[in-house]
Amino acid sequence: MVEVSDETPKPGGDPAAPAAGEAAGPSHREQDAPATAGERQAAPDIADLLGGEPGGPLTAVADPPADQSGPSAYRVQEQSIDFSAQLRQVATRDDAELLTINMGPHHPATHGVLRLLTTLEGEVVRDVKPIVGYLHTGIEKTAEDKAYWKAIPVIERMDYLAYYFNAMAYVGAVEDLLEVEVPKRAQYLRVIHLELNRIMSHLVWLGTTMLDLGAISIFWYAFRERETILDLFEYSSGQRMHTRYFQIGGVAEDIPAGWEQSLRRFLVEMPKRIDQYDAMLKRNEIVLRRLRHVGVLSAEQLQAWGVTGPLLRAAGVPWDLRKAMPSSSYEDFDFQIPVGTEGDNYDRYLVRVAEMRQSLRIIEQAIDGLPEGPWITEDRKVALPPRHELATSMEALIHHFKLVTEGMRVPAGEAYHAIEGPRGELGCFVRSDGSSKPARVHVRDPSFVNLQAFGDMARGEYIADMIATLACLDPLLGGIDR
Repeated sequence: MVEVSDETPKPGGDPAAPAAGEAAGPSHREQDAPATAGERQAAPDIADLLGGEPGGPLTAVADPPADQSGPSAYRVQEQSIDFSAQLRQVATRDDAELLTINMGPHHPATHGVLRLLTTLEGEVVRDVKPIVGYLHTGIEKTAEDKAYWKAIPVIERMDYLAYYFNAMAYVGAVEDLLEVEVPKRAQYLRVIHLELNRIMSHLVWLGTTMLDLGAISIFWYAFRERETILDLFEYSSGQRMHTRYFQIGGVAEDIPAGWEQSLRRFLVEMPKRIDQYDAMLKRNEIVLRRLRHVGVLSAEQLQAWGVTGPLLRAAGVPWDLRKAMPSSSYEDFDFQIPVGTEGDNYDRYLVRVAEMRQSLRIIEQAIDGLPEGPWITEDRKVALPPRHELATSMEALIHHFKLVTEGMRVPAGEAYHAIEGPRGELGCFVRSDGSSKPARVHVRDPSFVNLQAFGDMARGEYIADMIATLACLDPLLGGIDR
């Protein structure tokens, strides 16, 4: 069952805010902490696993060997990775016959290269340990080798279903360092594209999750609506995915003629489509039996693991950064926070469907109240001057030349910018040393944090239910391994 909350979550002492807790063993964030500062610790950690071996491929804590270059220098053989420590941690029971199997890293239900070291007693899951790193691409390290504005398309490719959110977290951190004022129109355009991206991500989740449960038809219906959203992205930016539409200081272009009309047609049609999904699934006996009372985890356990997003809200905690710490003018919009009551997979389904309705509500308010004015900052040390100024202004020509050849100079300092992504808190940490390239880029990916609670969700369930629980967790491997 899902309810809606109008309250604004308060961090700190408020019980509605996620609180620090004791988790079973070091969390992913604790193990990943040295990578945030670009350091390596003595004990094996998650950064070592993501990087494979020292120096490669593009780890965040080591530069490539000076005497080696090219992809072959960083090719890691799986047999060189010691999994003995992980195998020793598998749950054991003297009075039971246990079987340890590998689910993945190539398994259709993981929707990516994720390895689940699973211990079974018959068909009952006794323990699951996610092993990540097979999709490591060194995005953070690559971003540190590029000018600030050139890093945007790299950052977008982490969570490849939430590319606008990736860009928003990064440009938000850089804008905080620059103390640049983003025009109101650009803020509203960002909100519109972010909420469209949220709906698109939830549609992909809905289609693939129901496909895992055997409901094939809904997959095609969800992807039909996804195509409409991708068409809107292509209309406004020229690209369906990884659009590079968000820029430091605003957006790349104003919306073109006719785009608003296409968006309004979508706003009229999409609620009817969601009603159709509900009619097909909400009271479907197979869906109910596969999702209800499965994968249950309490709010306290989720908070102890640092879980955020729909997973936490499905457990009854109305924590949403759009209300708790609004940015990009989210405080201007009236919307509610859907929350569950049981904290099971069915509530996670209901929360995400309700969030799509709230996103439509935000988009409608944003397009109705879209302010006039510029769509990017007029600070010429941050944003390129418009083309027509280059023919009439020597100052504009100099600014253009300096920005393109040298990049913008960001004052020395550190900034962390967090937003509410489709899977939870997505934050980007940027450290500047005063040059035209970031000294350190580190991302708090929600899938990376949420995945560590999967063992607690799946333990004691049947292996078939483990598939449904993993799907409702909605992990995105591009963001996890980045």
